Amino acid sequence: MKTIQVTVRDKLAVVALDRGRSNPMNAEMIAELMMVFKHFEDDPEVEGVVITGKEKFFSAGVDLIEVYNYNVEQAKDFWSKFMELQLILVSFSKPLVAAISGHSPAGGCIIAMCCDYRVMARGEYLIGLNEIPVGIIVPDTVFYLYAFWLGRRQAYQYLLEGRLLTVEEAYNADLVDAIVDYPKLMQVAESKVRSYMKLNKTTWQQSKLNFRRELIDQMETDHTMALNDMLHQWWQPGTRKILQDAIEKLTASARSK
Repeated sequence: MKTIQVTVRDKLAVVALDRGRSNPMNAEMIAELMMVFKHFEDDPEVEGVVITGKEKFFSAGVDLIEVYNYNVEQAKDFWSKFMELQLILVSFSKPLVAAISGHSPAGGCIIAMCCDYRVMARGEYLIGLNEIPVGIIVPDTVFYLYAFWLGRRQAYQYLLEGRLLTVEEAYNADLVDAIVDYPKLMQVAESKVRSYMKLNKTTWQQSKLNFRRELIDQMETDHTMALNDMLHQWWQPGTRKILQDAIEKLTASARSK
């Protein structure tokens, strides 16, 4: 694996995003996450999973610098696979806890929302969905996922505003379930997932899927039209200009560190 690190101990798997300083998501990371979670689903040696990042960054979301330069087919494949990854994670039957180690905007937030429980490190970090301000049309699957945790009204408003939340705001909005100091992050996340693992597997897993049935059904419907709309907008001059400006800011920020 080039973009993630996987360890398994006492039937608990830890998936650590490991791509650069901020774990930006590219096609390779999406493919590796898809592969490993498909494997975990059928692996009897894995009964629960914690997904985490690095100190200060869970994931900065989609790697705009790389994805911006994908050609038409690469861009289509990337966004299709990203939507497929959401379905794989949402329908993952085993306990899945996010140990959010820092900033988690956009794609990072989406991965975290697919989990059963979210523990976030205390600090001056941001989490949320800011796709609209950077010119990306939000597919309905993302709205359903956000609304599953925040409620439809709040998800609707936050998405249209492209609002990013502080750690405390995320906790108050029910996007985050617990806040802990970074040194205790993995301890708390592992304790939570193991508490799920102690329960009867069949009962727990089938109940989880029952509770998520409507969400899973929404993810499984044909989203070709939504994807086409998003891709059409992706190539519009106005969107490209917004993305270019965002990339320039990211590049300047990286150079200053």
